[in-house]
Amino acid sequence: MTPSFLLYIVTYLSVATFVAAVVVKFLRFQKMPLHLRWELYPVAHEPGDKASYGGSKLEEVDWWKKQAKQSRLNELKAMIPEMLFLVALFENNKKLWWRSFPFHFGLYLIAGSIGLNILGTILELAGIPVTESGSIGAMIYHITPFVFIAGLFLATFGVLGLIQIRLFDAGTSKYSSLKDKCNLLLFLVVFIVAWFTFFLVDPHFIVTRFFIQNLLTLNFTMPVDSSLLILELFLTVLITAYIPLTHMAHFFLKWFTWHKIRWDDTANIRGGEIEKIIEKQVKYPVTWAAKHLNADGKKNWVDIATEELK
Repeated sequence: MTPSFLLYIVTYLSVATFVAAVVVKFLRFQKMPLHLRWELYPVAHEPGDKASYGGSKLEEVDWWKKQAKQSRLNELKAMIPEMLFLVALFENNKKLWWRSFPFHFGLYLIAGSIGLNILGTILELAGIPVTESGSIGAMIYHITPFVFIAGLFLATFGVLGLIQIRLFDAGTSKYSSLKDKCNLLLFLVVFIVAWFTFFLVDPHFIVTRFFIQNLLTLNFTMPVDSSLLILELFLTVLITAYIPLTHMAHFFLKWFTWHKIRWDDTANIRGGEIEKIIEKQVKYPVTWAAKHLNADGKKNWVDIATEELK
């Protein structure tokens, strides 16, 4: 089995692993017990101008009897800046933000350059050449390297800063596990290989689009003729499969943080779905070690909440 053929197989397996891991984790979180809600206002999906002054539907008479209205536009206004620019981190920990933001935004740009390469490959399959001159193909040809280099520069700068703060900052290093540090070092290795590959092998992604074309057409007979590019592609697809298997899966699990904890204000109506969930959950056995609970692993939450204190 040649390295090129192995690369094709590993790429398919990595993509499948990424998708499967994301789906499994999402479903697992979806089935978790009901979260304790923040109950802090304003809530982003509050329609109208109530959110502008911290108001909510609770101001209305008999609000729980009315059909709840939510604004997806207001949600996006809160979510998009947070996803792109890490607004909460900037407001609460600027020292970490200056390292984390370029790392994350750089990864977004690198992902965007991969998307541009896939688009360029599709254009070539449709008979539109991606070359220096032309129309749409020329735009892809010139924009893709710029987006990639911008992203690679930001991501490299960010990961070096994150490694530095996790290793040497007294306030951060004590909360950083060995796995956290190894993950960052893994990204750094991928970025270093990517720098060499870009400048020495494929500055205009001609060979990369050739590889993507073979992936899309299931053509394994045409080898990738650069060992350095093969190494970069191996590392890229492997780290893609690895990310959702770790805590770095927060890139999509934030949905639960926003919608199930921070913003969930669904009314708990008697006889409603939330009440049914709570009735089920209060029957779970309690195994907490805190002495004041008197938990023995057999009592449930109802037992503990209703027993007399000594």
